[in-house]
Amino acid sequence: QLVESGGGLMQAGGSLTLSCSVSGHTLNDYNVAWFRQAPETEREFVAVSRWRYNSTAYADSVKSRFTISRDNARNTVYLQMNNLKPEDSAVYYCAGSDLAGSLFLAEWDSWGQGTQVTVSS
Repeated sequence: QLVESGGGLMQAGGSLTLSCSVSGHTLNDYNVAWFRQAPETEREFVAVSRWRYNSTAYADSVKSRFTISRDNARNTVYLQMNNLKPEDSAVYYCAGSDLAGSLFLAEWDSWGQGTQVTVSS
């Protein structure tokens, strides 16, 4: 089970940190990613944290502004979002996978309920 928290309303240029609390899996061997979905758009990849080599990857649109990190002791993954833009407004979902940790939606089989992020201009 994955549970997101930390969403809210923020002005452009501000920062937010989202949390994804994971249960039923240990982060020591579990990949977690963040996706987002704005109204009338498809869900899109944002960032991934892979347990193997503790590697990360980001969508081009958030690279250098967002940072994904994990705390294995707390079994929680974070998404630090800086310099937020109105186009970052969306419902943010965390997802879990035992597979490779790819950028493709189909791989991810466990999902949280989502948390809303709204960025005003």
